[in-house]
Amino acid sequence: MKDIKGMLPSIVIGAAIVILGFAIKGGIDNIAFRDREVTVKGLAEREVKADLVTWPISYSVAGDDLSVLYEKMNTNTDKIIKFLTSNGISRDEISVNPPDTYDAATNQYRSNTFNYNYSISSTVSVTTTKVDKVRELLNRQSELLKEGVAFSNSYINYQFTGLNKIKPEMIGEATKAARAAAAQFAADSESRVGKIKSANQGQFSIEDADSSTPYLKKVRVVSTIVYYLED
Repeated sequence: MKDIKGMLPSIVIGAAIVILGFAIKGGIDNIAFRDREVTVKGLAEREVKADLVTWPISYSVAGDDLSVLYEKMNTNTDKIIKFLTSNGISRDEISVNPPDTYDAATNQYRSNTFNYNYSISSTVSVTTTKVDKVRELLNRQSELLKEGVAFSNSYINYQFTGLNKIKPEMIGEATKAARAAAAQFAADSESRVGKIKSANQGQFSIEDADSSTPYLKKVRVVSTIVYYLED
């Protein structure tokens, strides 16, 4: 019994050394595991329709009598507004910009090809969610010519404002694509995908799907994810 009691400290020390050895080995294995990782990118893309459009309709009138031009300007504006409101655009979706007047007599750089004293330009703008209706009316603008309105279209701005609604799903798609890429790399290296070490969602971009169809948008996001690799 005394011999066993005398050996007890040695047994405890020996067991502690064994446990410490396993702990050190586990730590070394863990460090080695942590050093094995793969960085992959996951892409998610969607084509969506614009849900907001701004359509400026501009015109100019020229002459020598400002009062006459003023009346003509008001007439043109009224004709444009009537064309829009009679075809499905609400009055509160229409705005009229202040007129811009050009006085040739006060312009020392006036062109000899300009035969009038004044010109007035104005823009009637439509801002609406009725994108399809605007596209329809763009094809019918020639009706304004019959009314004597010589118009021009400035840049028509189509926008997609529903990004927050599709963000979660697209992030999920990008993450899934990234994990698939990591799984393929792991299979090629005879490993398996572990936990995520770090992730960068990336920035969403919204661009025209095609120059000829600006009302169609391409939404795109690229996520960058770092995975641990396990044996």
